[in-house]
Amino acid sequence: MTHIIAVTACPSGVAHTYMAAEAIERAAKAKGWECKVETQGSIGLENELTPEDVAAADIVILTKDIGIKQEERFRGKVTVRVAISDAVKRADAIMEKIAAHLANAAITD
Repeated sequence: MTHIIAVTACPSGVAHTYMAAEAIERAAKAKGWECKVETQGSIGLENELTPEDVAAADIVILTKDIGIKQEERFRGKVTVRVAISDAVKRADAIMEKIAAHLANAAITD
């Protein structure tokens, strides 16, 4: 099973942070993948990713509109950076690109 983790954050730390988290979770689950999303919003970190979550992840999705706190946790992981608006509006397309990457990686392994 593919494990996706993500961190979403937007400049205002309100609506788009949570809308992106929901869209990513929905799109990943539609593919049958495990998914956990940490939000870094105006009220701080929620649903914080554990070291176990990070270790188990096949792909890390980070929004790029604002700096992600504790980003060093993801060193050595395959990371995809997306605009918060793309995470909200194009989560399915992002998952398709990830699926293609994972398929290509499996072929070359």
